[in-house]
Amino acid sequence: MAKDANVSVENKSRNGNGRRWAMVIDLDRCTGCQACVVACNAENNIPVVTEAEAAKGRWMNWIHIERYWEGEYPNVKARFMPVLCQQCSEAPCEPVCPVYATYHTVEGLNAQVYNRCIGTRFCGSACPYKVRTYNWFDPVFPEPLTEQLNPHVTVRSRGIMEKCTFCVQRIRQVEELAKAEQRPVADGEVQPACAQTCPPGAIIFGDMNDPESRVSQLTRSSRSFRLLQELGTDPAVIYLKGGETNV
Repeated sequence: MAKDANVSVENKSRNGNGRRWAMVIDLDRCTGCQACVVACNAENNIPVVTEAEAAKGRWMNWIHIERYWEGEYPNVKARFMPVLCQQCSEAPCEPVCPVYATYHTVEGLNAQVYNRCIGTRFCGSACPYKVRTYNWFDPVFPEPLTEQLNPHVTVRSRGIMEKCTFCVQRIRQVEELAKAEQRPVADGEVQPACAQTCPPGAIIFGDMNDPESRVSQLTRSSRSFRLLQELGTDPAVIYLKGGETNV
């Protein structure tokens, strides 16, 4: 059993309402289709970046698929790993921000206040996972993409850092509905865009501090591990080791 993926008492006491939102990604199921990337872009109003800008490293995706090749032709094997903001409990990006634009919420999320960010990019330099992106230009949405902008997510102006938020707008919507109905949030009720869209169901989302949740149970799997776990950042994204996929 992977000790690093267990629910920690420290995290549970740190969060005001006892929740810690977490994501489990089963690498044995991931096919590298990038449906999660498309869904994330549509849900969070991420602007289109040209090929020329992407070649300069100015990509804007909040989640990207790392592809690893093994072997030589014709016995080539590929492995895929979706990488996004790891929502670290001990996030290196938080203490370096001079204007407190990034902070830790009581539910374990590494939040980003866009209208407070001044674009120093210190957080991007401090992030060991390199999952934060800098908005170099004013967002452009070619027609008819302007018709599909999500009204629940702000369209960010240029000069700020962006990253995955675990679709916090969806989390808040479910929490407010559950509060109005005077009931707890059900396991699996909160679905980020990437988890909802994943065809093979490789992405699972839920409360890590709930021992009965599917996420909590999967974190105790012998296949579980965390990206760069030796750094001690305590990410809320847990991966399940996968097998090899023939190409």
